[in-house]
Amino acid sequence: MTDPAVHEIYAVKYGQNLTGLRGHYFMGPDGDPHDEHMQLDYFVWVIRSPGQDVLLDAGFTAATNARRGRDHWEDPSRAVTRIGVDPASVPFVILSHLHYDHCGDLDPFSSATFVVQQEEVAFWTGPYAARGEFARYVELEDIQRIVRLNFERRLLQVDGAREVVDGVWVQRVGGHTPGLQATFVRTAQGIVALASDASHFFENVEQDRPFAVHADVVDMYRTFDTMNARATSGLVIAGHDPAMFDRFPAVPGHEGHVVRIA
Repeated sequence: MTDPAVHEIYAVKYGQNLTGLRGHYFMGPDGDPHDEHMQLDYFVWVIRSPGQDVLLDAGFTAATNARRGRDHWEDPSRAVTRIGVDPASVPFVILSHLHYDHCGDLDPFSSATFVVQQEEVAFWTGPYAARGEFARYVELEDIQRIVRLNFERRLLQVDGAREVVDGVWVQRVGGHTPGLQATFVRTAQGIVALASDASHFFENVEQDRPFAVHADVVDMYRTFDTMNARATSGLVIAGHDPAMFDRFPAVPGHEGHVVRIA
């Protein structure tokens, strides 16, 4: 009988946004548009085990950044090569949701199957996706690419929960978007919850303060509870927090770019 797979997790930074204010990121009295600037970092996540690397999220490209105006360092598919990931050999790319900064650099992962919630695809191809407060966070070309991948049979649409590979699970949590999924990974420290945009900052989940952009606030609170309950390691990892570099050790030679979570 083989032992259950145990994975390593790396956060790979490919850019940042230095222009946001706290009031852009937190609801009600927890955020004030006149408050201080608050940095938001852009990451993708490498889930590593012997013989394969699974990717969580695929960021956005320089071409998209030309429209969005962020501090974009390099395309995510290039950034992950820093720790030896070959994009063309990645078998699975988990897409937490379909906002522009999570699903924009898919083409280099030429042999991958892309894992997304069925509810997320249905929403972004449905009647409300084009409404202003939703449409501003996606790129039309990204959604068209998702549809094409579906026709190419390279899109795995999950209805709720699924184990992607041994020791890596996804679960629909919603909140930030209708079909947002969290990822849970078995590591040597126990189960780690990779929140992605279920908790942009550690403050969201640790102090019970939802992010300001959402589809369902109740789902956001429920997700905090779900992630805390499932993370036997005690680690619920925020999706955009620059504090990543204070909490976790840098990979030697890649300081400021890559940290090891577990």
